[in-house]
Amino acid sequence: MKTSSLQPIRVMLVDDHTMVRRGLATILKVYDDLFLAGEAENGMEAIQLCGEILPDVILMDLVLPDMDGADVTRSIRQQVPQVQIIALTSFKEGDLVKNALEAGAISYLLKDISGEDLVSAIRAAHAGRTTLSPEAAQALVDTANQPPAPGLNLTEREREVLALMVEGLNNTQIAGRLSVSPSTIKSHVSNILSKLGVSSRTEAVTLALRGHILS
Repeated sequence: MKTSSLQPIRVMLVDDHTMVRRGLATILKVYDDLFLAGEAENGMEAIQLCGEILPDVILMDLVLPDMDGADVTRSIRQQVPQVQIIALTSFKEGDLVKNALEAGAISYLLKDISGEDLVSAIRAAHAGRTTLSPEAAQALVDTANQPPAPGLNLTEREREVLALMVEGLNNTQIAGRLSVSPSTIKSHVSNILSKLGVSSRTEAVTLALRGHILS
């Protein structure tokens, strides 16, 4: 359905698949309040073109041949913060949704969205409102409900102690290396075991190595 507007919403397309861009362009042409301002097929082209044409809304694929779509989103938002970016992708994993939104995307949609819903999302983005596909919203909830990875809550000192434990040093040797008392190291080791959910130094060292906690 066509609507009238004195200043159409300028939309830019970023996708490496020509047929996808053609399909999106066809949808945009149906609506008087939307205008196809430009197209890019990779990340670097998108960043350069955005600075030249200054679109209102960008439909951003997250899988591009040269850059990650979230990185492109972050770069554009840093350079042109007034541009609203909608992540439009085939993937609905929670980490991807989280990364895209943290990079500055205002919305996250899947490519099987209807044309009418896509247009509504573009208008909403232009007005500063977020739209999430149901799958993306569920993925965010699932990710938020996952327990944190072990080791994330270790202090910097505890990570230093754990690294020396991995080297095979005992409490006295660690104390000497860090110029503190053995009792202080004993307390650190106890905290490390508790935070990692293990009961022995051997388990802590094994988890540190397998889980790349110190990477």
